[in-house]
Amino acid sequence: MRVGMFMNGARILLYPRFVAGLNNYKRLITTMAGKGSCPLITMQPSRGLIDEKFQITVKNLLPGQAVTLHSLTQSEDSDFWEAFGHYVSDGKGTVKVAEDVSLGGSYDGLEPMGLLWSMKPVPGSRPGLRFRKKDVCTPVVVRIAVYTGHIGDGFTEASALARAVTERSYMAPGVCRTDIRQGGVRGTLFVPPGPGPFPAVLDMWGGGGGLVEYRSALLASHGYASLALEYLSHSEGQNAWASQSLEEQYFETAFTILKDHPRVASDRMALLGLSFGSSIALRLTVYSKVVNPRCLVCISGSHVQLVGNSISNSFHEFNMNINGMTRTDDNNNLIWRNLILPIPTEANRKVQVGRIKCPLLLIVGEDDQNWPTAESAEDMEKMMEAAGNRHLLTTLSYPGAGHLIEPPYSPHARASNFMLFPQRTKVSLLWGGETKAHSYAQEDSWQKILMFLEEHLYVSPNGVPLSKL
Repeated sequence: MRVGMFMNGARILLYPRFVAGLNNYKRLITTMAGKGSCPLITMQPSRGLIDEKFQITVKNLLPGQAVTLHSLTQSEDSDFWEAFGHYVSDGKGTVKVAEDVSLGGSYDGLEPMGLLWSMKPVPGSRPGLRFRKKDVCTPVVVRIAVYTGHIGDGFTEASALARAVTERSYMAPGVCRTDIRQGGVRGTLFVPPGPGPFPAVLDMWGGGGGLVEYRSALLASHGYASLALEYLSHSEGQNAWASQSLEEQYFETAFTILKDHPRVASDRMALLGLSFGSSIALRLTVYSKVVNPRCLVCISGSHVQLVGNSISNSFHEFNMNINGMTRTDDNNNLIWRNLILPIPTEANRKVQVGRIKCPLLLIVGEDDQNWPTAESAEDMEKMMEAAGNRHLLTTLSYPGAGHLIEPPYSPHARASNFMLFPQRTKVSLLWGGETKAHSYAQEDSWQKILMFLEEHLYVSPNGVPLSKL
């Protein structure tokens, strides 16, 4: 049965559950009105970079009041993501998320950014989702609301005590974004504001393909010219191009385009790769006569691949092994970490990292279910120790972290949909990771990536800063 009411002369039909929530809301507001105030959410800063912390404060609550803080955003694919935490106001009727603990919800404990990193698709969403920003020229808009009581569902039907909005961006004001279609290379170049020249990063994602821009946009926001490189296309009918883009010459051309840019410091270049992008970065650093980075960052990668053969052939051999060596979990997600285990001993089946001459930062998730990154890192350390270049290696290893270690506060996906190349078959891959531990890995590793890049690209070997960030 629906209940009717009149408001400003207009008749509105309300459902009983909504009426009950409205009555509770009215009683609470009446009590607070007697105190001369209503609940208020403040956010500082209300706009900022995605890796910048913000402070959420709720004021004008009743002392000792139980409330739920809820965050909601909509992806560019029209899927809704949410997170929530349970709090109790202090004696002044205030909740400070940066200082108060969450007693439950999608996260618990003292977690200033829990309303971002613990986001999950709302119940009833499509399976296999992963949150990825496509248009980096627009911010991620997050709506924050506070509700009375400790609730875990029904947020769309409950009456909020207060609401606020925050915008989190990957691209800072003044960063220049340019499409690159040159010499057969496809990508997007991001350059910080100012005349430069700036240190530069060639940014390579993994075997999922497509053009992924948000990490490069964020790097440019921190003072680095960054080229987000596409080398596997999502477009139909581009298998021939995809094969060509997996040849060493393609990556060498991309490196040269970046190096020759007038606002790039050609002697201060780095490679950054995730997953298969890390494998390519290692290979180029050791064997290419064109690619000569000042430093190298490898996230969730491995040195195991066919050496003396093309990158394309290594990629295709990996694809051929998938059917026979893939395991699945109880939810039918594919587990790939055993495809290259045990780590081979043959020299022609792994990059000879003992020949690396620049600083190398390895980032490892110890619960990586997609790639044997921990085993690979251990073998690489032994190889570099034997070759006498172990001093160039820094390894960051994170318990409970999975494969997809991204910029901070990105929602964690333990498993998600994935497109196999060149078959163009959609599967679900298990990436691994526990949400809270994975979030810590993302925040800590990003800070240390920026420190590593600053040390080797913005500071000369004698310790003198080359330019200001």
